[in-house]
Parts: sequence; structure tokens; C-alpha cells
Amino acid sequence: MTEEKQNIEDQENEELFQDETGIQNELDAALSKADEYLDSLQRERASFANYKRRVDQENALLADRLLGDHIKIFLPVMDDLERALNHTPSDPNCANWISGIELIRKKLLKTLEAQNITAIDLKPGDLFDPLNQEAITHEENDQFSDGEIIEVLQTGYQLKERIIRPALVRVAK
Repeated sequence: MTEEKQNIEDQENEELFQDETGIQNELDAALSKADEYLDSLQRERASFANYKRRVDQENALLADRLLGDHIKIFLPVMDDLERALNHTPSDPNCANWISGIELIRKKLLKTLEAQNITAIDLKPGDLFDPLNQEAITHEENDQFSDGEIIEVLQTGYQLKERIIRPALVRVAK
């Protein structure tokens, strides 16, 4: 091989090497850009998933708040049914009437429970809790200690953990 041919081959090899190096640099730059785009896409997906979860939680809270507000209008009916049952006539002819009122109350309670609304279970002797009870009176009482409930005057209700209506109670002091 002549020296001239050798120089031409060396020059061509050098050009090929430079082209290969340039292509490799372009490939590395393209891969770096692709990684950057992938990272950006993954961040956006995570951000959107967080946004969607937050909106779903806010909508669920709003739905619960609206449900609680709408249920409040039926609670006086429940109170009236309870008062009627607390003052049942002793006449045996009223037994069917009494059982009918009790059945209506039970159906209303089941309907409320189906919506995750429950009565706040209180009885005389329980400790007063201002978070879910409202004290109507604080009075001296020999049978109960300070801060204990003497009587539940009106049943309280809650939707899941949120108090819809606090119980009205008399408290011993």
C-alpha cells in the first residue's frame, strides 16, 4: 500500500471516528433529553394523581356536609317519635298504635344508619363531653358526680365522625 493510500484510509478512519463520536454525543444528548421528559411526565402524573385524590376527598366532605344539613330537618320528627314513645298511654287498646310508632322510629333509624348517621349513645352517669354534647343546665345532684350526665333531653346525631347535632343534656355539678 502506498503512503498516499494509507493517509487517505487514515483520514477516512478519522472522519468515521469523528462521525461516530458525534453520533454517540447526539445519542447521549437524546437519551438525556428522553430521561428528562420521562422524569417530567412521571412528576406530572404524580401531581395529577394527588390533585385527583384531593378533589375526590373535598367532594366527599362536601357531600357529607350537604347530607348532614339535609338530614337535620328530619331529626325533629325523630324527637317527636321518641317523645311519643316515652309518653305511651297505658290503655291496652293503644298497643297497635304504640307498635306502629315504634316501627316508624326503627325504619327512620335504619334509613339514617344506611347513610352512616348514628345517634350519639348517652345515658345518665356518662361523663359530659362538650365536643358532642350541649349542657342545658348544670345543677346540684346527690346521685351523680361533678360532670356526669343527669338526663339526656334530646338525642344527638353524628355522620361518620362529624357531629350533625349535639345531644342536649343536664349535667351535675
